[in-house]
Amino acid sequence: MSATQKQKAAERAADDVSSGMKLGIGTGSTAEFFVKALGQKVRDGLDVVGVPTSERTRELAEQEGIRLSTLDALGTLDLTVDGADEIGPELALIKGGGGALLREKIVAAASDRMIVIADESKTVDVLGQFPLPIEVNPFGLGATRVAIEAVLKGMVLPAQLELRGGDDHPFVTDGGHYILDAHLQAIPDPSGLAEKLVAIPGVVEHGLFISLASKAYVATADSVITLEK
Repeated sequence: MSATQKQKAAERAADDVSSGMKLGIGTGSTAEFFVKALGQKVRDGLDVVGVPTSERTRELAEQEGIRLSTLDALGTLDLTVDGADEIGPELALIKGGGGALLREKIVAAASDRMIVIADESKTVDVLGQFPLPIEVNPFGLGATRVAIEAVLKGMVLPAQLELRGGDDHPFVTDGGHYILDAHLQAIPDPSGLAEKLVAIPGVVEHGLFISLASKAYVATADSVITLEK
């Protein structure tokens, strides 16, 4: 996806923001274009307050002059705008390539609406070509991994798990957790897998975002397409 396409999708989402809104602000390269578009609108007089989903997003939003708060202080949000690694049928998503899936999901779930911004390469008929991030507690990592593999085998999915960053220098999320990336190729039953993963002690969260997105702005070479449920 070109930077221009990312920018177009992000700017279209920024047009959905109005003064007085409490916003969840996503993480990732496309979300960064949204932060910049939102920052320009704020400088032009838009009055909003945002909740960032990562420390990176917090830094960018502060640089743009966007007023920030916390989910604890605001309670609920009007809208979250975020990117996605894959967009499947019914706007089911895979997210977490940037490692912020836990905060992203908490913020999205606390919002009345979630708008996804992406390019056409992110839309798929079946989720799973992009590795599914599974955020796990470092304590008991081996046991958690075995339990995840059992779930995957039980659903006739490849039990191929990769610790992000490797054993010597594992990637650590803002929440202090690790990420196991599951290379599944295809996920015929995202909802079923989501339920089984979240039931495993040691799994903090997973990158399947089901029934959270209400709209997606998908940039093509010459336009921005709107996808809705």
